[in-house]
Amino acid sequence: MKSMGRRGFLITGGTVVAGGAAAFALLGPAVSGTGQPADTGTLAALGKEPPHGEKWIGAEDAPVTVVEFASATCPHCANFHKATYPALKKEFIDTGKIKFVLREFPLDDLSLAAFMVARCAPEGRYFDMIDVLFERQKVWTGHDPRGELFKIARQAGATEESFEKCLSDEKVARGILAVREHGQTVLGVSSTPTFFINGTKLTGNQPLSTFKTHIEQFTESQSS
Repeated sequence: MKSMGRRGFLITGGTVVAGGAAAFALLGPAVSGTGQPADTGTLAALGKEPPHGEKWIGAEDAPVTVVEFASATCPHCANFHKATYPALKKEFIDTGKIKFVLREFPLDDLSLAAFMVARCAPEGRYFDMIDVLFERQKVWTGHDPRGELFKIARQAGATEESFEKCLSDEKVARGILAVREHGQTVLGVSSTPTFFINGTKLTGNQPLSTFKTHIEQFTESQSS
């Protein structure tokens, strides 16, 4: 798991550069979560849609909802999305058994910038962008993060102008940070990845077998 910390990147005027203190002066000190057990309050809190819109994939009426809180720069999140998520998608998302929700939980300014870029992707391309961000994480978190992020955005049709506009969209930035604050203070999320399976909390990069155990508990109870 990756706990909340800072990487020292700055987003100003639509530019990501190394060595800064905060993005839009919005990404303040992280608040440690305490980790609350699943209950009706947790389910209600998970059901609160982010102010800038929910991002999910699968069947809206699926019997199981999996919510992932992820940071774009978290290597454990990248490992999950590269190794476990494809199989989870094939077996459970594509078959209508789960609705998979991604909640952005940036642990640093660069992660915030990456999620903003994903949010600016054309309709229906958000999860494609997330896949590429995690697949190429070691590249765009390297020596030229702004340039590498632009290369990824350009594949989705972004221009230099639209890319700069995207990174200077304070409304999107505040929406993402509101999700992080809600996750921390209400749901006790303090590291990434953190998952909630119909309200049951799992932390860390869990194997597919763990997801199957929890998912099948709900799907089997519905079929019986």
